[in-house]
Order: sequence, then C-alpha cells, then structure tokens
Amino acid sequence: MAEHTVEKIGGTSMSDFAAVRDNIVQVHRDPKDLYQRIFVVSAYGGITNLLLEHKKTKEPGVYALFANNDSDWQWSERLTDAAKAMRDVNAEMFELPHTRKQADQFITERMEGIRSCLLDLQRVCSYGHFQIEEHLATVREMLAGVGEAHSAFNTALLLQAEGINARFVDLTGWREPDNLLMDEKIHRIFSKFDLSQEMPIVTGYTQCKEGLMKTFDRGYSEITFSKIAELTDAREAVIHKEYHLSTADPKVVGDDKVKPIGRTNYDVADQLSLIGMEAIHPKAAKGLRQKGISLRVKNTFEPNHDGTLIDNDYRSEEPAVEIVAGKPHIFAIDVFDQDIVGEPNHFLEIQKLVQDFDVPLLAKEHNANTVTLYLDTGLKVIRRIKSRLERYYPGADISSRKIAMVSAIGSDMNVPGILARLSTALADNKISVLAIHQGMRQVDIRVVVEDDQYEAAIRTLHSALIEPAIQDKSTCVA
Repeated sequence: MAEHTVEKIGGTSMSDFAAVRDNIVQVHRDPKDLYQRIFVVSAYGGITNLLLEHKKTKEPGVYALFANNDSDWQWSERLTDAAKAMRDVNAEMFELPHTRKQADQFITERMEGIRSCLLDLQRVCSYGHFQIEEHLATVREMLAGVGEAHSAFNTALLLQAEGINARFVDLTGWREPDNLLMDEKIHRIFSKFDLSQEMPIVTGYTQCKEGLMKTFDRGYSEITFSKIAELTDAREAVIHKEYHLSTADPKVVGDDKVKPIGRTNYDVADQLSLIGMEAIHPKAAKGLRQKGISLRVKNTFEPNHDGTLIDNDYRSEEPAVEIVAGKPHIFAIDVFDQDIVGEPNHFLEIQKLVQDFDVPLLAKEHNANTVTLYLDTGLKVIRRIKSRLERYYPGADISSRKIAMVSAIGSDMNVPGILARLSTALADNKISVLAIHQGMRQVDIRVVVEDDQYEAAIRTLHSALIEPAIQDKSTCVA
C-alpha cells in the first residue's frame, strides 16, 4: 500500500502563502510526517483570467486577443500586463531580494519566450500556407501552463527557504523536445522521486499528446491531480479549497446553518458536478473511483478539520438528504408538437440538434407530444437554438424561459414521504414548482423553480430536509 498522498491546492488558497505554508504543508511538522506528499498547484487567483479570458465576464485576456487578431499590439500589451501582475504577486510573496529576483527572472524568461513565439507564429501565418487557426489550441495550452509554472516555481522556492527539500516539477512542456502521452509522461517523471525525502510541487497543467484543454479546458488541473494520484497509486487524494464541501452554500443559507458533509460517495460527487458545484471534475473522479482511491475535500483555513471523505462504498447510516445545491440563470427549451406523438425518434433528433451547440444539458424530459431540455447557457445561444429547431419543426410551438434548478442530493434518499415534505415546504413558502425529477436510484431530486426564487428555494429545502437532522445531532452531543 502506497504511503503518499497527492494534494491539490486551488488558486484562491494559493494566493495566501502563509495559509499554504502553515495549514496545508505545515512546515513545522515532525520531519517523518513532512514528506510522502505530492502537491499539485493551480495558478494564483486571477492570473489565468489575464492569460486566457475572464472566466465569468469573458473579458479577453492574451489568448482571446491573439485569437481574434484584431491588432498585434493588443495581445502584446495584455501579455505585458499579465507579466506585471505576476511580478506584483512575487513582490507580495518574497521578502528577500535575491529570491524575489529569481522569481522575477523566471517569469520574464517565460513571458518573453511566449511573446517571441507568438510573434514568430503570426509572421509564419502571414504567408497564407499556414493558418493561425490550426495552432490556436497549442497557443491556449502554452499560455495556460505559464500560470501554473509561476505558482509552482514560487511555492518550491519559498518552501526551500523554510528548509524543506521541495522540488519544482514542470509538466507544462516548456522547451521540451518530446510530446509524450500523459500516462507515459507522469510515469517517467515521478519514477525519479524519493517521496520520503523530497516534496514535489507540480504544475496543475500537463502538456501532453492528448491536449488537455481540448477536452477539459480550464478543468485541467483536476485531471493532472487525479492522474498523478491514480498512476502513482496514492494512499489518498486531497483537494484543499477555501471552503468546506457543505450541506449548502453558506453564502445563501448562512454559515451558522450549514455544516461540512463529512462523508459521501462518488455518486453524490457526480450529481454535484452536473449542476456546477464540483467537488471534482467527473472525468477526474473516474480514475480515482476505478482505482479505489478515496478523495478528501479539506478547508485550507481549518487544517485540523478532517473535511469530507468521498469514496466508492459509503452510504448514509439512515436514508437522508446530505446536500442541497443548485444552479440559477439556466434556460428551459420546450418543444410542443402533436405530430411527434408515437414517433420516439423525434426526442433523440431534437436533443441532437441542441447538442450540436455544445452546451451543458442539465436534465431532459418528454411526454407524448412535448420535449423539454434544461440548458446551462446564455440568451444569445438560446435564440440560435430556437431558430434552428423552428427550421426543423416548423409546425411546433417552441418556447424558452429562464429558470433555476435546485437539487436535494444524498447517498441514500429512500425516505418515505420525502417528495411530499419537499413539495409542502416549497408551497408553504409560496415557491411554485415548475417541474420535478426523481430517479429510481434515489440519489437526487431536482426541482425547477422560477429564476428569482432560486435562493429562497435553497434555503427552504435546507431548512426542511437537513437542518432538523443537524439540530437533532447537536442536541444528542449536548
């Protein structure tokens, strides 16, 4: 049995080095407890937004400006801005001038190397025989990787100054002649380390033949993390976040009313990922699940708390709802057409027409003459989807509306009367149920409500389905 753990540190946590040092690495541990850990790090908070594009607002970063190619100077200027932001991070992280100089030199070399590369690529593609679009995926990967290289290099340097034998492990492919498959690259690199004596600090981005961003885009760091855990046969995989995996979003329900889940299984983690509240990317969880490696989600700022352990086998001792989560600002597209009665293939055809737009499908339902799809996308895309459906089904009544989806999730929710309790609680709070879905496996119930009733629905269901159990346990402990 392997002794080591593989641990991922998120971008928000990375931006607080004191917390990383004291709460995650815990540099004052006994030396025998200090090693046998591999750390996979994300870029510092906000840096990947500057390099690619803002994750929420879509404000263009270096990549988006280069890809649109409106002008040469815009992307180059944004690259200069990103390099300055990285050096500003260095100024906060390093007190000693010589280590800060090392960190600044590392960034200058990488960023100026990228600038030269992009200028050369533009020059080559100006001849017409080479199309810049063919190289954009590679450009995106190169830009993404420098964010993780920056944070991993800094962290290794700072830990070395604390007397720890930390090793910067660069998986970004910078100036590497070989382009290996991901599994081969990880096997080759990690076979060199003595984990009892050294602490690898690893970039969350891995450059490999498969091209991580083509499949996972900005979820790549979790794939790197899970692959390393899987291929090195880790004892446990650990994710450090700035919050607990809790019974609901504390910002919606209140810190005093939620509690860390503590235990659950990968099935529940999959349901959470469907509505965007990822404990881990479902494709990252696949390898861990298949190898029987448990995943622990910990709060960076509560190092003594065990966090939440996710494994294959857990089922709650008694049937119960473990978490209430959801997603606001999504759209339902409704296709009503009496001509499709008795024609089951139309359901699949409608779904295919929508899936060509590459938007997340959260749920679907159909009856004799109606197909409804719940999509996580914006109004512009919805309008394009409706136009396409209208061309293929000119006699159909096609409508859309903005809604929210709220889920009650648990490893075993075979609770008699749970639907009645759920519906009554919502009705008592004047929240209209537009649709409801419950599968036979009894792991989740999804409720569709008006978009402006999202937070009220979360609070209502948490109050009705989870808080009584929390209070009962508190009473027992008291």
